Amino acid sequence: QVQLVESGGGLVQAGGSLRLSCAASGRPISSYGMGWFRQAPGKEREFVAAISGSGSTTYYADSVKGRFTISRDNAKNTVYLQMNSLKPDDTAVYYCTLNQRSGVELRRGNVDYWGQGTQVTVSS
Repeated sequence: QVQLVESGGGLVQAGGSLRLSCAASGRPISSYGMGWFRQAPGKEREFVAAISGSGSTTYYADSVKGRFTISRDNAKNTVYLQMNSLKPDDTAVYYCTLNQRSGVELRRGNVDYWGQGTQVTVSS
């Protein structure tokens, strides 16, 4: 079993930045794909970003490309999502996710573990 705990959410004005963190416990995550999904009120959960086990390959939704950056520190068993130039449309609950095979599987929507989520609210 793997537990994922997100932190770093909050309220920010449009144009601002936030950095989300996801601390994993239970087993080392260095060989697993990690990623982030989000769900806005009244909308379906959607893929945001993913990263390979080594950190060498990243994937982004078109809506966040160029504004968000996913990274990982396997020594700390932690994944990050740096969010810049935030927009009101980025308001959502952000979930940390893990796939035991690869980051590309997360882009396909195949998630083995979910975190509990952290709220991000962007005011206009």
